[in-house]
Amino acid sequence: MRYSKDWQEYELIDCSGGERLERWGEVILIRPDPQILWETTKEHPLWKDAHARYIRSKSGGGSWETYKKIPDSWRISFKHLSFNLKPMGFKHTGLFPEQAVNWEFIHSKIGEAVKGGRAVRVLNLFAYTGGATLAALAAGAEVCHVDASKGMTSWARENAAASSLNEKPVRWIVDDCLKFVAREIRRGSFYDVVIMDPPSYGRGPNGEIWKLEEQIYKLIELCSRVLTENPLCFIVNSYTTGLSPSVMNYMNGVLLCKKYGGRVWADEIGIPVSLNGLVLPCGATAVWEG
Repeated sequence: MRYSKDWQEYELIDCSGGERLERWGEVILIRPDPQILWETTKEHPLWKDAHARYIRSKSGGGSWETYKKIPDSWRISFKHLSFNLKPMGFKHTGLFPEQAVNWEFIHSKIGEAVKGGRAVRVLNLFAYTGGATLAALAAGAEVCHVDASKGMTSWARENAAASSLNEKPVRWIVDDCLKFVAREIRRGSFYDVVIMDPPSYGRGPNGEIWKLEEQIYKLIELCSRVLTENPLCFIVNSYTTGLSPSVMNYMNGVLLCKKYGGRVWADEIGIPVSLNGLVLPCGATAVWEG
């Protein structure tokens, strides 16, 4: 399992009984996580002294139960990147801290190419609040950031400004990712790096519900068609429990290695638990790199 050891302002303190105890800067939150199946004793004192807890509703969704005053928004940093946070509906804060290990890889991979004199174009799909976008910009790439949510795209722009990256070469696109990719193919617009973090569930152009595990092969195949003749890397993230790293790795292999050579690898990503030194799995990433 891959994870970053370099978080200073985020900490997964403990996890038990379907919940995480987390520190986000100075704010302590308790959030649900369905894969935390163990029932260890919640001995850490912050379990009883958190700022807020997200309570799921039996009818779906849920709400925050607040015990101490929380700012409407606040900021934390990871190395050179800064992120604005706020408690959102359905337990989120606007940041997935486990992705830091991928930001490190993106920054290193692109940075090496840029130092070697290569101009790197990056397409970040389902880009959310822009963690991967910021990592690529900081490494010297030109980035096209695409997300269907106008609010999330605005949030990503705020994060870029907070990280002093708002003057870097970036296009902020609010659009359906698959429609955008199809247009880029027709336009002959190509990228050295493609990053995607598709949702587990989505809706097609006619409102039909689709599941990622049923559409992932077609999705990877379509997005691979916007790669340059000599691409740098292709990264696919997944939080779908039925979609293993090995399956995504195989798809990257059959779609990309035959055409470009290179190598594929994949693994779970996670967050270290400070109380016991174990690592909580939080999704998976599959990578092709030239």
